[in-house]
Amino acid sequence: MKKLFALVLALCLLCGCTALAENEITWEQVEPLLEQGGVNGNFYTFDQIAVAIFIPEGLESVELPNDSYIGYFAAEDGSGVAVQYVNVEGMDLEAYAAALSEVGATGIETGTVNGLPCVTYEVPANNSMNIAFTTEAGYILEAVVAPVTDDSSKLAGSIILASIQAIPQE
Repeated sequence: MKKLFALVLALCLLCGCTALAENEITWEQVEPLLEQGGVNGNFYTFDQIAVAIFIPEGLESVELPNDSYIGYFAAEDGSGVAVQYVNVEGMDLEAYAAALSEVGATGIETGTVNGLPCVTYEVPANNSMNIAFTTEAGYILEAVVAPVTDDSSKLAGSIILASIQAIPQE
């Protein structure tokens, strides 16, 4: 979370926005920076869960690799964003974070994105940055951005991960 926070904060400082609360990011803080930088894209929603994610232009929705994916967006260069909704039988974020460290994840941090408690982490073997949220249904909603190999891809990944938000239920 601190790395995600630091990247978004760096973007804010470059563009002159106000300071962010530690380990708490909101789309309202990020969106004006995208407008200033001319970054375009669209929000995508999913049938399985009431959330939305911002996908920048250049990433296109592609066929899902398997049933655990609810969204998959790829660029021509092979980079992309995968969104999974996985049944973890009620595991909470703390337990999920502990399990992540056992499978090679690094930089595991907790925080809040758009009011949703989350855990962020990296998987060096995959060159990925990841964010996970638990749901009331006992599932994990996870977004993975890969490969993240330079500052530009880290910034793009941070923007995507910072965009995830709940869709208000009527």
